[in-house]
Amino acid sequence: MTRRDPLQDIEELFERMDRELEKLGTGLDVPTDSSVAVDVIDGDEEITVLADLPGFDDEAISVELRDETLTVGATPSGEADATDANAGDVSDADDGERYHLRERRRGSVSRRIPLPAAVEPDAASATYDAGVLTVTLPKRSAADESGHRIDVN
Repeated sequence: MTRRDPLQDIEELFERMDRELEKLGTGLDVPTDSSVAVDVIDGDEEITVLADLPGFDDEAISVELRDETLTVGATPSGEADATDANAGDVSDADDGERYHLRERRRGSVSRRIPLPAAVEPDAASATYDAGVLTVTLPKRSAADESGHRIDVN
């Protein structure tokens, strides 16, 4: 008899739920935490967060640090375009084009990322290049309880 791993079963359930919600949720314009892929690198002197945000203008990206949590978000320039995008939708677009298949996401995205260490908000920086947002957060020893907006260059 093979022993089942209950944690593996739960993980498979979440993966199935994500796939089903993905089918239903792309036209709902509801940002989910899984909508932005990130890497968090915990270095000796700084934390670096890399976030995939392809297709957004740098002015459309927001980055905020509050309570040791980094929030990254982006809103497309044509928000009206974002609300009519459904996976597999074949409806007419505003400009008269008819989509046979429409899978690319065009709505707002966001992600809250808990940080592994306290950081210095005033020394934080962010750059956006080739669809990848890079946020550099120098570490510090004391926790800061106020929020801090980080400008994207």
